[in-house]
Amino acid sequence: MANETRAYAAAHFALELSGIEKLGVLRSIEGGGLKAEVMTYQNGGTYDRWRQLGKPSFEDIKLQVGMAMSEPFYKWIELFFAGKADRKDGAIVAGDFYYKERARREFTDAMIKELTFPKFDATDKNTAYMGVTFSVENILFKKGEEGKTLDQNAGTETQKSWKACNFTFSIDGFDCCKRATKIDSFTIKQNVLDYHAGGRRAPSKTPSAIDFPQISFYLPEVDAQPLADHFKKRGVDGEVPGRLHGQITTFDNAQSTKFTLEFFNADILNMAPDKADSSTEEIKQVKVDLYVEKMSFKYTQG
Repeated sequence: MANETRAYAAAHFALELSGIEKLGVLRSIEGGGLKAEVMTYQNGGTYDRWRQLGKPSFEDIKLQVGMAMSEPFYKWIELFFAGKADRKDGAIVAGDFYYKERARREFTDAMIKELTFPKFDATDKNTAYMGVTFSVENILFKKGEEGKTLDQNAGTETQKSWKACNFTFSIDGFDCCKRATKIDSFTIKQNVLDYHAGGRRAPSKTPSAIDFPQISFYLPEVDAQPLADHFKKRGVDGEVPGRLHGQITTFDNAQSTKFTLEFFNADILNMAPDKADSSTEEIKQVKVDLYVEKMSFKYTQG
């Protein structure tokens, strides 16, 4: 039996979420700490100051996940894109070398706050990971449950199968975008408001509007003319030929689709050609920035 006071490595951990029995494989978890404000008082003309703890606050929990999570987890992300704040209770569980549960941080009313998608690059063969941040209303530190061990979920190979180069980018009516070489990382954010009520020391969390970011992608300059013509009509001449609709599709090494990000009511706000340099032999590209009004996420089970 392992010594209960022996330190243990941070490599063995798990996440529990209500309604999801088998969560899948995560790369990392951080955050989930407890903080308290310090209030300082000074009385009259004295130089003495008195301090005491004020209201507590709970750090956001941040995950790095690939494509080895279970389907219910990605359905939770789909609800986030639809503007539905689905709250979940759960726990961050730490284990030792033998996967024996040693510590728990139990949280309540967690809801997704941010989603960060990685940079997609046709020349990058590294595994891609998505960042998921959720806010919580309460966190409780507890000792691990006696005799309980962490589930050693299968899925390591699935985790590695999503590469940064496995993507396609398309805009309806513009076949030139099929040769897009890169998409910059972007983050979808939901504003979460703190609501203080009654005698509660900690605030309750209330979801607000979702902020969809701009999408920046790159394509060879030889393919960019149709987009330049559209931008001239919209941005220079003030014509209204219609806004843009498109999608980003990701897939694994076996060409099986993983998820699709669809964007609506977009338009070009900037086109910037690469610097011309006589010392480089790289293909001349153009960076195109799109504003986006709305996005949707659709997971495809492998």
